Amino acid sequence: MGALDGRVAIITGAGRGVGREHALLFASEGAMVVVNDLGAANDGSGSDVGPAQEVVNEITAAGGAAVANTDDVASTEGAQRMIDQAIDTFGDLNILVNNAGILRDRMLVNMSDADWDDIMRVTLRGHFAPTRAAAQYWRRMSKDRGVTPSNIVNTSSTSGLFGNVGQSNYGAAKSGLGSFTHIVQMELERYGVTVNAIAPSARTRLTMSVPGAQEREAERLASTDISEWDARDPANISPFVAYLSTADCPSKGRTYFVQGGAVYLFQPWAIVDSIEKDGGFWTVEELQQQAAKFATYEFDLRLPY
Repeated sequence: MGALDGRVAIITGAGRGVGREHALLFASEGAMVVVNDLGAANDGSGSDVGPAQEVVNEITAAGGAAVANTDDVASTEGAQRMIDQAIDTFGDLNILVNNAGILRDRMLVNMSDADWDDIMRVTLRGHFAPTRAAAQYWRRMSKDRGVTPSNIVNTSSTSGLFGNVGQSNYGAAKSGLGSFTHIVQMELERYGVTVNAIAPSARTRLTMSVPGAQEREAERLASTDISEWDARDPANISPFVAYLSTADCPSKGRTYFVQGGAVYLFQPWAIVDSIEKDGGFWTVEELQQQAAKFATYEFDLRLPY
């Protein structure tokens, strides 16, 4: 018996990297998988059915059930076709893993409108469109058959939650997914949906394209024995995503950093201090005296790297 036996899952961006590992593990745990991948380059250009179909072939060769999908996750029509394909092929939809993403790394002063807009489209809209289509289906089903457990796992990034130079576009989008996850959980809980997010850290085609990444990885490999276990292997991320996709998973609206064999729970935005004035407006002079203390805080972000 697998942890996901009989469940139907859609995994976006599943032709390579972390998404590919999700698809392979989900299938080995008994899920029927829609492997979505546009087959685009790192920057989102182009398309190719090959990556998605290759993963499907690997799953079916191992005795699993999977079907390829190459729809654009940021398209309303594409997202709906993807949801419909899962239902038409496997009879239902229980899990949506939003994983597709691209990179357009630029320093802010050199960033074009397209560099910003394309990241927002694929990353934010590419989570929104499939999630909305899945939520509409689960709402209809809750009226027809009652509430049944469903799961959404979104993919944020440490670039958004911790920050990273040269990724103001990507970081803004990925940080937004933390809030998106929290709010969608509030809205969909009535339909039996649990919504969580991960910020994965692993060696993938995208992460290796970040300036300096290949050099840092070469140094790490030269000083580390990975003959038994590679902490940067993207396969390390997938078990926790599968856990978040189980029918009885208790986690709701949470965001986690997953790296190697470690899982870290993020704390959402929280007020840590305040100044207050009874009656009337603050003057600038008063604020210069009272608010200056905010700048002295040194937050312990518990950076794990």
